This record gives sequence, structure tokens and C-alpha cells, in this order.
Amino acid sequence: MQTIAVIDYGSSNLRSVSKALNYVADKHTRIIVSDEATIISVADKIVFPGQGAMGQCMRNLADKRLEDVLRDSIENKPFLGICLGLQSLLEESEEDNGTPGLGIIPGCVKKFGTGARDKKKGALKIPHMGWNKVEIKKKDPLFDKVDAAPYFYFVHSYYVVPKDQNMVATVTNYGVEFVSGIQYKNIYAFQFHPEKSQTMGLSLLERFSNIN
Repeated sequence: MQTIAVIDYGSSNLRSVSKALNYVADKHTRIIVSDEATIISVADKIVFPGQGAMGQCMRNLADKRLEDVLRDSIENKPFLGICLGLQSLLEESEEDNGTPGLGIIPGCVKKFGTGARDKKKGALKIPHMGWNKVEIKKKDPLFDKVDAAPYFYFVHSYYVVPKDQNMVATVTNYGVEFVSGIQYKNIYAFQFHPEKSQTMGLSLLERFSNIN
């Protein structure tokens, strides 16, 4: 029996993520939503979902004393970050005039410019919300046998800029081309929401639950 811990830091879309994982997981997998370091530390895999403000996310992690166990888990077991769960891995965000992240991935988090435009759609609204194409830059176990440009669901105003381009797993265009997914060793993290992305998103979550 394997355990997948979904981290509850007090501000995320826990219900939809845990429901999607329970739907795709096999009978030998247990999904636990927890904010307890002792439970998270012994889980086989970690899912860090997120939505909202990065500053509040980091404050909540500190208040719940989850920063150290999260860093340790990220280094030692399969990890899936979703939306804010991706952004928090970077060193710093432009949000609130500079918000420190976990510093796992060298790089920063930037905000979409207000003048972003698309050749066909004209001025683009911020936040970026809705379905968009994801271009796969490197194959990894989560994108095995997936079309080169699947569509996933996004809701965000900020995007990550990792220093190491070898970590880039997917990119997406919204006025500018931005990194929508990274993969590094045991870390898989995406700006889009697989739990809201219907069949394609469920397939990605299923592959994560089956990864060794």
C-alpha cells in the first residue's frame, strides 16, 4: 500500500485535487490530505496543490511548520506541484514587491505584463484563465504517449522563469511564451491544473500515482 499526501496549508483547491487522485488511484493507493509534518514525512509521494497568493502560501507553510518537511520530501520522493505548488519552488516572486519561495529551483516568478497581446485575440486579460495549448519540450514519465500539444486548464497571473532551461518540461503561449511545466529528478510541477483538465489531466495524475 502506497500513500500519497496532499499538503493542506490552508489555502488551496484540496477537494478537487484529492477527489481527482482518488478517482485515478488504484486499490493499493491511499490518498491523505494533511497539514501534519509527521504524516507528510512518511508518505510515499507528495502533491502540493495551490491557488491564491504566494505570500500567504509561504506564511501558512511557516505557521504550520511545514517548510522543512516539504523541502526534505521534495528531495527524496516523487513530488507533484500544481500552480502555486510550482511557483513556490522558485527562489523569489515579484508578488508583493518580492516574496521569497522555497528556493528548491533556481529562478524567479514574474507577473504577466498588462500590455500582453495576441495576434488574433488582441489585448489579453490577466489572469490567464481557461484552456490553452501545452507544448511538450521533453518527454518524461508523466507525458509518455501524450500528444505533442495537449490542452490543459490555467488560472494564474504569474509564471516561473527557471535559470536552468534543462528543467523545462512544457511551455505555453499567452502573449509571451512562458514555462508551464518543469521536471527535475523526482520533481514534476505544472502551472496548469490537471484536476480541472478533464481526461488529459486525470491521465497525468494517474501516471503520477503509478510512477516509481
